Amino acid sequence: MQDWLAHARLWMSGIHGAVPGERGATAVEYAIMLAFIAAVVIAAVTALGLTTAGEFSKVVFP
Repeated sequence: MQDWLAHARLWMSGIHGAVPGERGATAVEYAIMLAFIAAVVIAAVTALGLTTAGEFSKVVFP
């Protein structure tokens, strides 16, 4: 049983070492996330603005 566990640990350490550069998010990944968030915010503000514009056009001051 100990031999299998030692072999599994060596195998996993080999897999872990075979993926260089997977240390964290890069600037490109942060830029993609920022662009996606900006697109969602712009779409939400546009939709909300169009909805509220119709409601405010009904207000009449005496």
